[in-house]
Amino acid sequence: MRKGYFVFTGNSRCAVPLPYIYSPTATRIAKKMKYFQNSLYLILSVSILLSACDSESPVTVESTPVFSTSEFSGGETTVFDASSHAFSTPAPNLSPAAFEKHLEGDVEFEANFVTAPAEVNPGLGPIYNNISCINCHARDGRGRPPRIDEKFVSMLFRLSLPKSADAMDGQPPIPVPGFGTQLNNRAIFGTPPEGKIKIDYTEQTLTTADGTRVHLRYPNYTLTETYQSLPENVEVSPRVAPAVFGLGLLEAIPEETILAYADENDVDGNGISGKPNYVWDVVNQRYALGRFGWKANQPTLIQQVAAAYHDDMGITTSLFSIENSAGQPQLTGHSEAPEVSDKILDVVTFYVQTLAVPARRNMDDPQVKHGEQLFAKAQCASCHVPTLRTGVLTGVPSVSNQTIHPYTDMLLHDMGPELADNRPDFHASGREWRTPPLWGIGLVRRVNGHTNFLHDGRARDLMEAILWHGGEAEASRQAVEQMSKSERDALIAFLESL
Repeated sequence: MRKGYFVFTGNSRCAVPLPYIYSPTATRIAKKMKYFQNSLYLILSVSILLSACDSESPVTVESTPVFSTSEFSGGETTVFDASSHAFSTPAPNLSPAAFEKHLEGDVEFEANFVTAPAEVNPGLGPIYNNISCINCHARDGRGRPPRIDEKFVSMLFRLSLPKSADAMDGQPPIPVPGFGTQLNNRAIFGTPPEGKIKIDYTEQTLTTADGTRVHLRYPNYTLTETYQSLPENVEVSPRVAPAVFGLGLLEAIPEETILAYADENDVDGNGISGKPNYVWDVVNQRYALGRFGWKANQPTLIQQVAAAYHDDMGITTSLFSIENSAGQPQLTGHSEAPEVSDKILDVVTFYVQTLAVPARRNMDDPQVKHGEQLFAKAQCASCHVPTLRTGVLTGVPSVSNQTIHPYTDMLLHDMGPELADNRPDFHASGREWRTPPLWGIGLVRRVNGHTNFLHDGRARDLMEAILWHGGEAEASRQAVEQMSKSERDALIAFLESL
């Protein structure tokens, strides 16, 4: 036994830091241990069965691997957990060493940062939006806009200035002087935050073909109490925190697979013209395919994690070593050393790369099957592609070579004027958004206690989210409007099975 650790004995021998055992997250660690132990039982059982299948064995082996069926949304990383922990379990196919690294990353993902100087987790701010990763991504799930009189917890606002008429396509967002590219609405003691945000909603009613009235709410955002004046032409984009499970699988999808679905000029004439975003890769110092973020503005998970530390918490890393308040009066001092080490950055990245994907549910329900047919008939699967195959992600074998069912093409699509933020981001226009994966969407209420969807959480349920679709999805939305109530109920039942 190593000093400072408990060792859980039995079929899995994993060392767990003592502070984690005594923390409020002890329940999470216990569940992770349980899933890891169960995964070892499964692997052992499969190995025994396969070893018994010699040439004279009467056992018939299916030609299609069991993990490729649509029930296994994340391939071998799938877990059969529909509880409030559904998004927070480790991939069950992790090796013991990888499982321990996952736990190390989990500890850091939940770490709260404080004002420097401090012995543990110093460096917060001086301006920031939150104090930890888990505070935005509660239970590794989806954020939402604040309710009346609530503080902003899992929602932020990107800022930029309009690009000039002769700007080259693919240019990154232009920072706002004195604010940068994100509004930090919190600050350490004695330091003014950049400003605050107020949200109110305008209700509008849509009537479907069968006379059903659906109430939609259009958000209005007002930036208030800014520490200095904002330009009148500032571009503002609201973003709620997305779920972080399954991200390693999305990172492992080969670029050529994603590009095979691109049709920027709509050559096939189906009205769908998905395109890739190409963004700056700070590690390799080149442009690369964007994969993560609401506009696919990050190429890799390590850069996504480092950018979140920097932009959301004011924490520097080797990737982003300059404070987010640089050049502003809030910056009172700066340490040359990164406030988060490369080791911590690595284990946190590994943690989000190796979170499991919850399995589908109720697949044999006739209503769910009917909803799946309607989903395809409405051409929703043109963007929300059901099945993809991962390649090899170096250092993360658990997500490599998996057949997965994320319901995304990872491409940008024009979603129409009503969902537009009018803020370009590299090659993404102000009307374009990356297709979000749908896996786990039916568990959001159970995990996160709400059903707010879309990039700004304006939709209060899945039907509202569908009826906000426009642009390339206009025909699909109209198809849903023409459905009967029983058909729309079946469509929602299918989505809730994912």
